[in-house]
Amino acid sequence: MTRGGAAGQTVPGMFSLVLHTHLPWVVHHGRWPVGEEWLYQAWAQSYLPLFSLLRRLGERGRANLLSLSLTPVLAAQLDDPSALAGMRHWLANWALRADEAAVVQSTGARPGTASSPEALRRLGAHERREAGAALAEFESNWLHGGSPVVRDLVDSGVIELLGGPLAHSFSPLLHPRLREFALREGLADAQARGLGRPGGIWAPECAFTPGMGAEYAQAGVRRFLLDGPAMHGETTLARPVEGTDVLAFGRDLAVTYRVWSPKSGYPGDGAYRDFHTYDHLVGLKPARVTGHHVPGEEKAPYDPARAQIAVRRDVDDFVQTVRERLSAESARTGRPALVVAAFDTELFGHWWHEGPQWLEQVLTALPAAGVRVGTLAEAAANGFVGERLDPADCSWGSGKDWRVWSGPQVADLVELNADVAETALRTVDKRLAGTQLFRDRVSDQILRETLLTVASDWAFLVSKDTAAQYARDRAHLHAHAVREIAQAAESGHEGKAVRLAQGWNIADSLFGQLDARRLGPR
Repeated sequence: MTRGGAAGQTVPGMFSLVLHTHLPWVVHHGRWPVGEEWLYQAWAQSYLPLFSLLRRLGERGRANLLSLSLTPVLAAQLDDPSALAGMRHWLANWALRADEAAVVQSTGARPGTASSPEALRRLGAHERREAGAALAEFESNWLHGGSPVVRDLVDSGVIELLGGPLAHSFSPLLHPRLREFALREGLADAQARGLGRPGGIWAPECAFTPGMGAEYAQAGVRRFLLDGPAMHGETTLARPVEGTDVLAFGRDLAVTYRVWSPKSGYPGDGAYRDFHTYDHLVGLKPARVTGHHVPGEEKAPYDPARAQIAVRRDVDDFVQTVRERLSAESARTGRPALVVAAFDTELFGHWWHEGPQWLEQVLTALPAAGVRVGTLAEAAANGFVGERLDPADCSWGSGKDWRVWSGPQVADLVELNADVAETALRTVDKRLAGTQLFRDRVSDQILRETLLTVASDWAFLVSKDTAAQYARDRAHLHAHAVREIAQAAESGHEGKAVRLAQGWNIADSLFGQLDARRLGPR
């Protein structure tokens, strides 16, 4: 017998895994506790192990393993020289912290708890091995940036790459001209990095408003993601939207929430490493979850062997869940069903320490259990397509509506975004009136700072009360940049506008190919 089902007993349909890989632009914008630390933690704990496991599976002959969304703003950071240097420093510092934990003699913590000297010494030895492996992976494969790593997996057919708009704005609330510009430039960004022009995208926050289907078609997008409720729960087939050939794929929440439910998802099991408990003496996470109501100082030490038992159990459970869902939905609809599970990539490793191990075992166990695994592109090519869909306003956020990004708690940011967009469009239109033969770096930086202002991350962090002050500060900082440059430009102080644009570009130099001349007509 194979874990999750009888060997050779094929179930109908196809399973597609989609991972959304995204962080806002944090380079040069703070370090600890918020800022670049987010990037380096996610890079070390999610991106390094994810791409390593995908490479290993590809070397074993596996292809079409998953559809990977890589946002342009994260791709820019993974290729940024400053971020690459910072990441190498962070990994070396991780090894030093582990060395310190391995020799700690006194902490004041009660024996048997996660921060006791004995527990920290064991943890330090374990962390030193992990830090050494991460540093070796980084120096072997990442010194020239993330694009070559992704390119190898795309070119070898291991993954399908999904793109997205520049800077991850909440598209339905964005001025239509900026929305179309951000999407076109985002697809061009992937192409400029040698990754090809993506045929599909992850729409930021899975957000949609009527009319966006035609915009996708015009931009050459052929497929995108919606949350299951936006498709009224009928996620077993992709659906052409708004009379176009653009296909909407829906997240199957019955399967996705098996992993990512805040109440009962796998990462909350008592054996897994606790994300929230830090030992500030050594700067490591020493505890296992233990129990949801156990205070941090009372949590039990992390035990990798215990966690591995939980991983194997949860792999079995997930494989069986997918098998049962495919069989049930295929029987219900009378045709082979498609099941799409979609997650933030950062769940695997950063939030859920054991996530990469679980993921590698799942991708191995599913085909062994008779489940066909494929990408969204493969699902479309194999006819997993149903009837027309005309989605209403939606997202994958709380309530499946727009409240996280447009509710009362972020009304000031909505107003700020609208004002900044108006200022940017007015200024750029004036500067680029008539024939423009050469790049206008002032207009380019105005649009760059505008897109950073309207990033969906800031409203999310405020609504969820997670680093809310940092988020507001970032939104207002980029808004100030737009207004400052625009005011100088509109008042005829061209030299000052140029100097300001150059100054802001030192911190915000991402999207070097962004060209304001490609902004659509009024």
